Amino acid sequence: MDKIMETVAGMMALAARTAPKAVGADFIEIKILTGPEIELLSGEMLKYGRENGKRNYDRDGDNVRRSSAVLLLALADSEPLWQDCGACGFASCRKMKEKLSEGNEFAGPVCSWRILDLGIALGSAVKTASLFNADNRIMYRIGVVARKLGLIKGEHVIGVPLSATGKNIYFDR
Repeated sequence: MDKIMETVAGMMALAARTAPKAVGADFIEIKILTGPEIELLSGEMLKYGRENGKRNYDRDGDNVRRSSAVLLLALADSEPLWQDCGACGFASCRKMKEKLSEGNEFAGPVCSWRILDLGIALGSAVKTASLFNADNRIMYRIGVVARKLGLIKGEHVIGVPLSATGKNIYFDR
């Protein structure tokens, strides 16, 4: 089943890559984790939660350990739309870029339109997983730890683990 889930993850990556993006500019990074990288990520999620007093990293880390593949999507080196729309909370794109800094878990601020691009890519990816009946769940905590480990670069990282068992392991947790 693991090989099939890797194939599904590849199809999800394709869907994320070809998802529409504002003005056609693509700042989405994509990586598929399998085998030893999943074990590393899972263990580090447990450790991160324990060391930082963060809830549910153990639960999600266990879900990752039991997964066949994990799709990582990141918003990396993104540029604003340069429309000075103010959706990010700043009067201009230039002012937003001046404030870019490293936060506790992610970097920001980031252009709201680029965050929407990441969301659309995620939606396209999980829609593709559902077409293949692959159990999955979008997980914030995966992104935090994958980013800290350097498994993928980006200001914002989100993970989607994949599983194929008789019961979806990502619900009723």
